[in-house]
Amino acid sequence: MRLLSARAGRETPGPVRHPVFARCYARISEGAETRLGMAGIRERLLAGLSGRVIEVGAGNGLNFRHYPGTVTEVVAIEPEPRLRRLARDAAPRARVPVDVVPGTAEALPVGSEAFDAAVLSLVLCSVRDVGRALGEVRRVLRPGGEVRFFEHGRGGGPLMTLTQRALDRTVWPVLSGGCHLAREPVAALRAAGFRLGPYRRVLLPERGPALPTSYCALGVAWRGDEPDVR
Repeated sequence: MRLLSARAGRETPGPVRHPVFARCYARISEGAETRLGMAGIRERLLAGLSGRVIEVGAGNGLNFRHYPGTVTEVVAIEPEPRLRRLARDAAPRARVPVDVVPGTAEALPVGSEAFDAAVLSLVLCSVRDVGRALGEVRRVLRPGGEVRFFEHGRGGGPLMTLTQRALDRTVWPVLSGGCHLAREPVAALRAAGFRLGPYRRVLLPERGPALPTSYCALGVAWRGDEPDVR
């Protein structure tokens, strides 16, 4: 495995530490596996993957148990120390080898064109620089490599969008570990040069009132010359 501690000529972002948020996120995310159906979404997100996979922003490692046996190795990048410890605890319970390492999405500590697939799961909302992070994903994927994504972002009518933007400018990133509500992950992937494959909108929770965090997209994209499928 080609792990790099730092890449020459690139500024490495500072450390990411959100201890209070990390503690709350770990507790809430475990409950969401059944209450919001996140376990089923993770199964759909990762189904059919094979080869070497990089997971960017692994959190507390809830994806690990859902990787199929056709995956030969997962390199899981997580910058937040508490979440990284929890991810390392979860790694031995996976069906496939998982190596959890520190790093940020904007400066992935791995070699170029080293992976067959990348997984982005509820991470683009909180990276500091979405364009740079997706540029890094392109760098580490082999030509034709795929991206599996499940991300939340802007959605709903004008009033909800206004609410999301207002929260982004005020308290939400501070309270939620740098998360932003009004980003547009599908548009960001397209702008970064990925070819969008099938994707669908997901509302979480599926029933009940829509929240600013409810508007999600689940799908696949590719690095390379594959057609843009709608």
